[in-house]
Amino acid sequence: MPSLALVRPQPAAVAALPLPGAPVVVMKFGSSVLAGPADAPAVASDIYAEVRRGCRVVAVVSAFAGETDRLLAEARGLGLAHDNPLLPAYVVQGEERSAALTALACDRIGLDAATLTVRELGIRAEGPCEHARPVALDRAVLAQALARHEVVVVPGFGALDPDGRAVLLGRGGSDLTALFLAAELGLDHVQLVKDVDGLYDRDPNADPDARRYDQASWAEAKARGGGLVQPDALDLAEARGLCVEVRNHADGHRTAIGAEGAPPRRVPPRRRLKVAVAGCGVVGGGALSRLLVDARVEVVGVLVRDPAKPRDIPGFPAEALAPLLVDDADALLDRGPDILLEALSEADAGHAVIRAALQRGVDVASANKQAVSRDPAGLLTLAEAHEAKLLWSASIGGGAPMVETLRAARAGGPVAAFEAVLNGTVNFMLERLGDGASFDQALADARAAGFAEEDPSSDLEGLDAAAKVRLLAFEAFGQMPDEVDIPRDVLSADAPPPPGARQLCRCRLDNGRVVAEVRLVAGALDPLFAALNGERNALKVIGADGSEGRCRGRGAGRWPTAESLLADLGELAARRFALQDA
Repeated sequence: MPSLALVRPQPAAVAALPLPGAPVVVMKFGSSVLAGPADAPAVASDIYAEVRRGCRVVAVVSAFAGETDRLLAEARGLGLAHDNPLLPAYVVQGEERSAALTALACDRIGLDAATLTVRELGIRAEGPCEHARPVALDRAVLAQALARHEVVVVPGFGALDPDGRAVLLGRGGSDLTALFLAAELGLDHVQLVKDVDGLYDRDPNADPDARRYDQASWAEAKARGGGLVQPDALDLAEARGLCVEVRNHADGHRTAIGAEGAPPRRVPPRRRLKVAVAGCGVVGGGALSRLLVDARVEVVGVLVRDPAKPRDIPGFPAEALAPLLVDDADALLDRGPDILLEALSEADAGHAVIRAALQRGVDVASANKQAVSRDPAGLLTLAEAHEAKLLWSASIGGGAPMVETLRAARAGGPVAAFEAVLNGTVNFMLERLGDGASFDQALADARAAGFAEEDPSSDLEGLDAAAKVRLLAFEAFGQMPDEVDIPRDVLSADAPPPPGARQLCRCRLDNGRVVAEVRLVAGALDPLFAALNGERNALKVIGADGSEGRCRGRGAGRWPTAESLLADLGELAARRFALQDA
């Protein structure tokens, strides 16, 4: 589903996501950034950032590092070295494996992802079986996948000959796959995500005076690229008029390769950003596990209640984490972070540390809806006064980009109302109850899945959803409701919900006053909400002109919410890097 899109209302029978009008982005990830399965979450983060901007993504992936050479050696060891038409079908399994694992990483963070095999993708090529040239694409399968999913992950390097046999597109052929798909989809640019800092006028590893291009011509890229982009792919880009964005996966710098170039420039080295984390529970711990291996940042401290308590950070033993842990917010901020990720579970403590950080000019990304919804306008004013930035997308909807959807809707015109399922724990439990589980069993399952807290009262009584409604109302209308109408015992063991029920939040502007409620609703629901399963959330925004904006995604759990927090970090990091480059 395209996550940030506005469409005219359709009859319920045909109202389906994704919305085909959302723009498409083609991104290619080579083995330099997708070296193995452990790198798939970082690639999924790059993809998530584009989806959060309102795009559908075709992600073209190479085989993991060393995989192609291994498969080639195995195929040549058992076949003829000079004429081996069966070799490509074996070798492309490397790309198909990395595509499948990348899609799994996307699904874990809440993206609606699908994969296609080389045969399903249907690129037709002519020429030698190990160095063929793409000539045609059967668009039907790819178009259908893009109409049904946010992300379609496809293998690079492979294609089909006129007889339907697998062929290869030469070394670096995944570049060619990405450019060919972009051209066939009618796009004017493609992203090649790599581990290099862009195109230089000479080797920066050998010459410290090397200058980097922000913009280069196709001819300059061929002359100076040194294999940065496959030459065949650059030939195709020039022939089809494609801009090739060579993007560094770590700091986001892009060298745009197209019809015209610009002189290269000296680029001062960037320092790593200092990041502090407040909270090391489900969400904070998930974000921390990614930050500790992120080359862009240095984690300077982690605020916890009890530094002696064991921490669930995969791959990082307690002795490695101990120097980072502090139990005092001022001590954390005294370590001089550029950015604070706030993921505390308490409203008072969260609000206090956000204010303290902003007062010191520290940018903040928060996943704490109770803290932020207390006074979002006041916090934004405080941030502006101290030239800091505050983001809170992670506090609502987990992996569903609800804040971005509302902002896109509001940019298109006044918002009249919105409806949403905002609590993944409750939605998960309602599904389990509908399957026949007891209330206690459904709650135990929600805890085991990492959705429900030890004290689930905020979720079950609708308070969690109400805090999110308040923030969404602020985004939609610039003001929050005086109160959110919630009946007692929204979900409890004493009041079994009706079959097919959803905890539905409704909010509208009524004569200048914001009116909001949280209810258990069953019966004739919008298909967007009726189809939600597990911990998924969804939002429908209704414009004053009748337009609609929709999004959905996993709304609870470590990875979707941590991913949203990391996406906010990415926006803040881009701001800080721009200040360094200025």
